[in-house]
Amino acid sequence: MAGYLDIDAMQAYWAEQGYVVSGAVDTVKLTSAWNRGASVIDRYERSFSGIRSNGFEQEHAWGRNGATTYYDQAIPNGVVPVAIANASFEAAWLEYGKPGILSPVVTGSSVAKRKKVGQLEIEYASSSSTDIDDLVRLATPVVTAIEGLLWQFMRPASPAILVV
Repeated sequence: MAGYLDIDAMQAYWAEQGYVVSGAVDTVKLTSAWNRGASVIDRYERSFSGIRSNGFEQEHAWGRNGATTYYDQAIPNGVVPVAIANASFEAAWLEYGKPGILSPVVTGSSVAKRKKVGQLEIEYASSSSTDIDDLVRLATPVVTAIEGLLWQFMRPASPAILVV
């Protein structure tokens, strides 16, 4: 599986942002982070307009056909907007530094509420929810840099109308 655009574009973006890879570049780790970064962006697909240009067998959520921006500007069919690729590069940077950070594994039974080490005791705020979707939302980091790049491609929220 490949990420959005290419690894050279990702590394150029990182350099522009001042993100520095220390030491020798591990190409396997780099490629893995690039792939996982794209997969993180694909989790937002239900909020994107349009449909995958090449159907369900397409690797990632973008390019899309019939997609528009939040302000209803048409996005050419099959195009991966630069901001989408950049958002995946932001996710890849986090994944490069700590693989799996954006894909937490959550089980309802493993949520710690209180920890004590010696005389130090910490109690964590916890949700009373047992819904797995709620637990995943609570465990998944919100990365404002990614959210800031993606918002313009999200469908506007429509108010719900209840008819009784």
